[in-house]
Amino acid sequence: MFQDRYDNSLSTSSALARDAYIDAVDRFLSAEEGALEGFQKAIEADPDFALAYAGLARCHQILGNVQEARTIVQHAEACGQPETTREQSHLNALGLLVRGKVPAAYAAIRAHCAEYPRDAMVAQTCTGVFGLIGFSGQPGREAEQLAFTSALLPHYGDDWWFLGQHAFSQAEAGQIGPAAETIERSLNGNPRNANGAHIKAHIHYETGETAAGIAYMNDWRKDYSKAGILHCHISWHVALWALETGDEETMWQVVDTDVAPGGGWGPALNVLTDTAAILYRAELAGVHVSPDRWQAVSAYAAQFFPKTGLAFADVHAALAHAMAGNQEDLQRIAVEARGPAADMVQYLANGFAAIGAENWAEAQNHLVRTMADHARIGGSRAQRDLIEYAYMGALLKQGFSSEARRFLATRRPVNIGTRSLNGLY
Repeated sequence: MFQDRYDNSLSTSSALARDAYIDAVDRFLSAEEGALEGFQKAIEADPDFALAYAGLARCHQILGNVQEARTIVQHAEACGQPETTREQSHLNALGLLVRGKVPAAYAAIRAHCAEYPRDAMVAQTCTGVFGLIGFSGQPGREAEQLAFTSALLPHYGDDWWFLGQHAFSQAEAGQIGPAAETIERSLNGNPRNANGAHIKAHIHYETGETAAGIAYMNDWRKDYSKAGILHCHISWHVALWALETGDEETMWQVVDTDVAPGGGWGPALNVLTDTAAILYRAELAGVHVSPDRWQAVSAYAAQFFPKTGLAFADVHAALAHAMAGNQEDLQRIAVEARGPAADMVQYLANGFAAIGAENWAEAQNHLVRTMADHARIGGSRAQRDLIEYAYMGALLKQGFSSEARRFLATRRPVNIGTRSLNGLY
């Protein structure tokens, strides 16, 4: 029986299917283009290769093609039971996830990882800030994320993919020094790993190493295809640093070609959240943002996220609607917020509504209620700086500059010397 790169048995008799599957998994884990095509190639080589269907379904799910993903899972199950219990458990866990049965999926995935820790395609669902732990909406999710990757670390050795995920867990838990060492080990194993490059960008951000971050990412992304799933988000990092250094021309060029609706390519979640975030951080920095830009991202949010439930999307959609004056969709989010972080969504939606109305005292009152644990909405520390800077912006609008400075010194002591209060980016 053939095996994958992590020494897991594969129920296929086709060497071509095996090779295509291994390549597709690596492309998926490195956020490189071609994962979809790789899983499809494996299926063409062996139409009964159930795990290849599961991988293809995960690709579509991450891209937001939910119905397509669920149809593909049905094809996987129609192949019949694979030969090993590991593969059967793999299909069950990913099938639950693709069908949106999140609590059952999470339980199945944690049990699977305890039994088969080197099944990377299943473990991946709980890594990163957009994974099941990252989007759990639960208090302490950053600590849980680090505990998860720490428990699996001995099973992966110097594997480039897992080291990158562990580095991200370390960074988000505030262990920046160890994270910097871990990400270098990851990138030594695969310098073209987009997930690794992205995590290195976060570490540069957390340490205030703006010039180093710009130099690294501008060089690294030259050879990264726009079809790569992280292209939009990596471009956001570049635009953010351009804003920070006052290079508005580069910021807008990157936003228009690689981030915003109509220019950026990638999951709708990235296009929405990254665009809304860079536009408001530009506003805070005193950059003029055309109302047309806010109208475009508000319309995009209404199209791709018409229902509430994913807190990270809901928060950014609320911001876009508030800045565009789209009161109907804004109030829908505030009233219909649901899920484990619904309270955070409501506070933030109301806070952004107050910002849109230039009612700074009311904005402050709503936003301050999220400061204790806004990690519950998901996303990275860098992404959630949007919330803290919006709060400081409300303070500054009321003339409370000393309080804003104390808040910045408390929350972001590394950045107080590199980011001015008049440009809260």
